Amino acid sequence: MAYTIGIILFALAILISVSLHEAGHMLTAKAFKMKVTRYFVGFGPTLWSFHRGETEYGLKGIPLGGFVKITGMTPLDEEEESLSEKDKKRVFWRKPLWQRTTVLAAGSITHFILAFVILWVLVSFIGIANPALADQIEESQETATVAVAPCIPPEDATGTYECTAEDEPSPAAAAGLRDGDEITGIAGATVTDWDSLLETVSGLQPDEEVEITIRRDTGITTLDITPYSASVPMEDGSTTEVTRIGVSVYVDRSLDPVVTYGPISGVGQSFVVTGNLFTATFEALITLPTKIPDLWNSVFGAERPDDTPVSVVGASRLGGEMVQFDQWAMFFMLVVVLNYFVGIFNLLPLLPLDGGHIAIAWYERARSWLAARRGKPDPGRVDYLKLMPLTYAVLVVLGGFMLLTITADIVNPIRLFN
Repeated sequence: MAYTIGIILFALAILISVSLHEAGHMLTAKAFKMKVTRYFVGFGPTLWSFHRGETEYGLKGIPLGGFVKITGMTPLDEEEESLSEKDKKRVFWRKPLWQRTTVLAAGSITHFILAFVILWVLVSFIGIANPALADQIEESQETATVAVAPCIPPEDATGTYECTAEDEPSPAAAAGLRDGDEITGIAGATVTDWDSLLETVSGLQPDEEVEITIRRDTGITTLDITPYSASVPMEDGSTTEVTRIGVSVYVDRSLDPVVTYGPISGVGQSFVVTGNLFTATFEALITLPTKIPDLWNSVFGAERPDDTPVSVVGASRLGGEMVQFDQWAMFFMLVVVLNYFVGIFNLLPLLPLDGGHIAIAWYERARSWLAARRGKPDPGRVDYLKLMPLTYAVLVVLGGFMLLTITADIVNPIRLFN
């Protein structure tokens, strides 16, 4: 039941975010005296609506977004309207460029404001993952610095296992490794980072002693270690044998995993986290095409990497898991990440995104300025009809990508908790 409630709550959070996005467009357009005729939450048949002034507000039957109608966003919009001489001065494209840009960007700005407010509450009062812990984990992965498991856990152990006196010491503990040791070589193979450590260990033969080279405060040391074989459950219910030595990524156990900053310091820390999320979002957008093969393969049964994109369906399922396991801070952080991502993505200079309309508006201004400098007549507005093939191409690509992610989220979803 908690899982279902989580899915519903996250879907509701998405709907609220999108509705506020459209409200941002509407409110800024009204502030600049533009003519706004409709504001609806949802698509499809109208369930309920009312008029206030010249604007119709309402709900539609399919709760998958919303829309606002501002007269004159494109030439076609204006032609569909029967305008008085007074209203002709209020159409979108007749307004100053800075006002049009503000209205078009207002949706993304609303996402940013909403995300920042939620993030500030998390940072100030509820708590977020300790940045020092994340930095240390990253440093440990880059250098293959390890934490030592005291024992070999039973094969049916789940989560964090507390060792007992009856448990067999792990190979790392038996060999004399210590927390904070940096592994630099195993069985003659050089180890440079965590990935190379995993690759090297996976190639070892269980129960065959090998020499391991480590760096600790006292210098370089060599030890003898005997790996063991462990059965690891797979998603399809089967098990596979892996070679292990009993180490994990090193973290200082004295560090608190979750920290809060208070309402004042929380503002500055929220900006820091926002900057990190913006950087991560841009990096994700750049690498997005490289994730498509993994998505495609996951639909047909291949293991799905955790860094592959998710759709609204996948995000809602993750939200459901977070509520199911009482991880509310993670739930709201996912809402924050989603809003920042949507806000940034919507500003990409592609039609039909708001960023595409902004790019056209500035292109029109630049073209008019160049024409005036050359003493030529103003070329006027861009012909949107000529851009329709490009718009349709973008819609096809985005639609295909959305269909792929939804399919992957249904047949091979990413799970946070096993």
